[in-house]
Amino acid sequence: MFRRARRLLRGAPPPRWDVPPALHHAHRLMDEGEFEEAANAFYDLAKRAEDRFPERAPFLYFEAGHASIMSGDGRKGVVHFRSGLTLLATQQRYHRLRKAGYRIAGELREQGLNAEADEIEAVVQNNLPNPSAMEAPVQQSRAVLPTHCPSCGAAVRPGDVEWLDEVTAECDYCGSPIRAEA
Repeated sequence: MFRRARRLLRGAPPPRWDVPPALHHAHRLMDEGEFEEAANAFYDLAKRAEDRFPERAPFLYFEAGHASIMSGDGRKGVVHFRSGLTLLATQQRYHRLRKAGYRIAGELREQGLNAEADEIEAVVQNNLPNPSAMEAPVQQSRAVLPTHCPSCGAAVRPGDVEWLDEVTAECDYCGSPIRAEA
């Protein structure tokens, strides 16, 4: 915990001060292993984000789902994952839906939650448009991002983020730019 704070002070860009304290708190709960509380915090953030920041809400639901799974409540986790995936579909963000859905299903299978993984895969399949109507995004090699957002502390998954340019991605949770490590 203290190591991370020192790293933020040494050379990393300063955190954005407009990031909601509740988001910092939710990530801190996850880091500390308080998964049930973190799930509730992320769920509350996701519900509020649906109106004000709808592009962020799906990822907050994913974190609520992840925290629920970690707390041992697989059923609740799947409900949160479904909410996030359905939001991506209604926003017509199909590439993000497919990537996130199959990543989530894979992580569930790794934990032996095969029925839950099947349910998530079904949600993805049922929400994707006709496959011939979807163009696959061109995969290109990208710069190495930090493991956590310097502004809100969220885990960064380079394969899942939206890239702004060759060395900068956008945090799914707070919208801050995340620059590649030099």
